[in-house]
Amino acid sequence: MRAERSTIVFNIMGYIVISVLTLLCLLPFWLIISGSLSAEDDIIRDGFRLVPQHFSIEAYKAVFSNPMQILKAYEVTIRLTLTGTVLGLFFTSMAGYVLSRKDFKYRDKLAFFIYFTTLFSGGLIPWYIMIVNYLNWKDSYLALLVPSLLSAWNIILMKNFMKSIPDSIVESAKIDGAGEFTIYRRLILPLSTPGLATIGLFLGLAYWNDWFSANVFITTESKYPLQFLLYKILASAAVLKTNIAGNLGADFQAPAETLKMAVAIVVTGPIIFLYPFVQRYFVKGLTIGAVKG
Repeated sequence: MRAERSTIVFNIMGYIVISVLTLLCLLPFWLIISGSLSAEDDIIRDGFRLVPQHFSIEAYKAVFSNPMQILKAYEVTIRLTLTGTVLGLFFTSMAGYVLSRKDFKYRDKLAFFIYFTTLFSGGLIPWYIMIVNYLNWKDSYLALLVPSLLSAWNIILMKNFMKSIPDSIVESAKIDGAGEFTIYRRLILPLSTPGLATIGLFLGLAYWNDWFSANVFITTESKYPLQFLLYKILASAAVLKTNIAGNLGADFQAPAETLKMAVAIVVTGPIIFLYPFVQRYFVKGLTIGAVKG
């Protein structure tokens, strides 16, 4: 009886602690929402509040002063994210499967070559010269898509995860006459769902949050991804270039602090809904892929 009471008390205390930690994690995001809906003068004078002192949507008017441009940027970002995530998972899982096979003769040498790239890189200038001069991807979506398809960290993570799959499964499939690609497609991929979900989340976030590649390679405004467009809106020169002041009136002064909050909501709002779908696989895929030798 005493043990049951102790268990109940422990569970109650655990729920209380988790609830408090959850509220603390949600507090910054709530402050962003409140700040984006506050008047600019209130934030400058009193700072951020949990509840707006004076409700205002001027920041969102500034962000969506040219709605077609925002929608086009959303379209570019969504297409890049979906395409890059699918192709990245395909290539990463194939590389991880090959490196996890013990009968692959050059497995250790190739794995070391991939790991070596995490220690040293060619740098920004050679990367830019290769993309622009040799591949001719200046102002092309390929410059945003291809460089992020494969990551040494993701390949190593997938390789270690697939090594946890028993070899007997592959051997029994070979006895039944299955080929390598059939084994990979029908057996390995379904068993690697936690790892695929984890790496898919990494890839999706990387493509969604990438603004630097567009800053370096994209010159046409209609090809701007969402992150880079909003980055330019936040810059003082970009405010004039995107005609925010002209669209909202000659006397309009684009908000500064509230505009930052509104941009954060516009950027993080859609992608935040992706996490609940992969959350149940995330911890399992990350831990198994990280600890298996």
